[in-house]
Amino acid sequence: MCLGIPGKIIEITNVNHKLAIVSIGGVKRAVNIACIVDEQHPLEACVGDWVLVHVGFAMNRINEEEAAETLQLFQELAAQTLPKKRN
Repeated sequence: MCLGIPGKIIEITNVNHKLAIVSIGGVKRAVNIACIVDEQHPLEACVGDWVLVHVGFAMNRINEEEAAETLQLFQELAAQTLPKKRN
């Protein structure tokens, strides 16, 4: 099973290599966005897009609502599976 994590493109860092900075849960990572760039959606138009990131690549664009729902599901799953902190 493959897992794509929602993130928001906040900056294009290398036009030639199609690299961008993506914020994933507040953590900024370098991600290759070549898979989501085409003639209808050029590199410059990607800033602000929500994407699913898998192993350093933005695999496809998603809308903000879908990103929020997915992130909420991850939080719920983590709350159920992670051990509780003891004081």
